[in-house]
Amino acid sequence: MNQNTLPLLGITAYSGTGKTTLLKQIIPLLKQRHVRVGLIKHTHHDMEVDKPGKDSYELRKAGANQTLVASQQRWALMTETPDNNEMDLRYLANRFDPDSLDLILVEGFKHETIDKIALFRSEVGKPLNGLIDQYVVAVASNEIIDTHVPQLDINNPEQIADYIVSWWQKSQKS
Repeated sequence: MNQNTLPLLGITAYSGTGKTTLLKQIIPLLKQRHVRVGLIKHTHHDMEVDKPGKDSYELRKAGANQTLVASQQRWALMTETPDNNEMDLRYLANRFDPDSLDLILVEGFKHETIDKIALFRSEVGKPLNGLIDQYVVAVASNEIIDTHVPQLDINNPEQIADYIVSWWQKSQKS
């Protein structure tokens, strides 16, 4: 693996399963384990990061293709992509600084060819087989699942964080 490529691990599930809720629990646990995490979240909405009336919003709307907003605590780069039909996950991942991260968690992008943990709750009412593909390395659920990959307890963020750490450590050796 070239050192400029951060390992990507998808967290995939049907809407309503609790991807974001679980990630909000897992990310601090990974930080406690000294794993520096980046996150790419797919959204289906016409997303606005800044607010109408703010200078950055008005300048971007004036036609800047890229707008970088910076303060002492953080910075954000917004890039207009009206001509892109589909988002390219690898391109997005390459926007991150590989020297400041260990891995990138990817929420959504369920059809990407990256390792994924599938989250499954039968009460969501959708079939498990719609989530499972050859890239699923583990399933986190609130019930026992008939599968050949490791099973995790969706209600046990510590266990899932431990699994992610072991997955990341293995990815460093490949």
